[in-house]
Amino acid sequence: MNQTASALRILPEIILTIAGIAVMLVDAMLGKASSRKPLGWLAVLGALAALAASLWQYQLPAGTAYFGVVQTDAFSVFFHVLIAGIVLASLLITLDAVTDTTEGLGELFALILFGAVGMMLMTSAVELLLVFIALEISSISTYIMAGYRRKTAKSPESALKYFLLGSFATAFFLYGIALVFGATGTTRIDDIAAVLAKSVGAGQAPALLFVGLAMIFIGLGFKVSAAPFHVWTPDVYEGAPSPVVALMSTAPKVAAFAVLLRIVYGAFPLLHAHWVPVLWWLAVLSMTIGNLGALRQRNVKRLLAYSSIAHAGYLLVAFTALSADGIAAASFYAVSYAAMNVGIFAVISHAGGYDDRLTLIEDYRGLAYRSPLLGGAMAFFLISLIGIPFTGGFFGKFYVFAAALHSGLIWLTIIGLANSGIAAFYYLRVATAVYSRPAESSPVHTVPRPSLALLFALFLTAVTTLWLGIVPGNVLARAQTAAQTYPSVNAAAAASPVAQQ
Repeated sequence: MNQTASALRILPEIILTIAGIAVMLVDAMLGKASSRKPLGWLAVLGALAALAASLWQYQLPAGTAYFGVVQTDAFSVFFHVLIAGIVLASLLITLDAVTDTTEGLGELFALILFGAVGMMLMTSAVELLLVFIALEISSISTYIMAGYRRKTAKSPESALKYFLLGSFATAFFLYGIALVFGATGTTRIDDIAAVLAKSVGAGQAPALLFVGLAMIFIGLGFKVSAAPFHVWTPDVYEGAPSPVVALMSTAPKVAAFAVLLRIVYGAFPLLHAHWVPVLWWLAVLSMTIGNLGALRQRNVKRLLAYSSIAHAGYLLVAFTALSADGIAAASFYAVSYAAMNVGIFAVISHAGGYDDRLTLIEDYRGLAYRSPLLGGAMAFFLISLIGIPFTGGFFGKFYVFAAALHSGLIWLTIIGLANSGIAAFYYLRVATAVYSRPAESSPVHTVPRPSLALLFALFLTAVTTLWLGIVPGNVLARAQTAAQTYPSVNAAAAASPVAQQ
């Protein structure tokens, strides 16, 4: 394959890299007194171009590039489009939240773009070492952005916690790769599956392989905020700027879930009898700890942090379904969760500002009367997070639980539905505050007029959430096509069914 054909398979990553470099170069050429906000629009153009390139990749035939370490297929392109959309919305939210006096704006926009390069590479990499490199590109960017408000106490604290715990998780992930290599002699996902097929067929699956897979689960469990690897999430969400949380709560998790799908269904489908029970318990713990933890929160961002832990559990339910329907359900759920979560953080970012003036649920009391647009948008995203019909959240949970039921996971489905009922309580508590008139003694928090950037971000996320709730067929069809990347999943499950709990 020539260099041009290879470059086309990583075209969105190339565009984002060029855009990030351009932002840094222009930033260096501007005078100290010049406004840096136009650099955000340059980054937005880069994200739009990357989104267009990702959509264009759908017409490329499936194939690999660069000595087979990168694979372009329906699966990777699906997540490329999703990550590009999240980055676009996050850049618009950031543009709305920052001011001309915000420090390091050029670097912030560049970090968002460079982080997205790592996230996209994670979804298309079929070589575990490249997955590790891409994971580090994404992680380093988010570590820095988490501590971007250097003059506050909470922001550097959150960045330090994120960095230290993230480094431990990365070490587990890398050591897991080393053990898998020691057991199989390769780090290519398809080659691991081929070696494993021979080993399992001879009844000689090495114990080293199971230890390596367990360590990979620990590393990725941290990245997706799955319990019990979730302890960093509330503190980091609370301390990081809201526009950054909009990005880090969705795009890196989407990329990590895509990696986890490739690993368990692409490299280790024959070991499903061993990893399905692990994911079963991770799903139960994540849903339960996340929802019960959110019940006790008064801080909105901490509440949404625990909510994200619970949603990681819902996604893991689909992983245990052992079918192409499970992969499609997980992919669809990732889209719906990204749209509604980025949308609600867009409201929080604008209402509270870059410095997070509004932190408690009570601070949002009467928001619908001060700004009907923001109040209505926040209520809409909250009911989608609950899973009420005609929203993306409803069909996301419906497909996840349907896939689990079809696979005989009755108890897991019951636990998931019970947790959804618990979640409705704290989401409705926030929605009630938004539409309650504030007490006369309460301070009145003024809300600035939404900017063009925020309106565009809200339009993008709200329309996507509504579209997924009314006509989900197109996105679901794309997700089902992406799931066909692993046609051996159903065969593996049928040949050796797992005794479900």
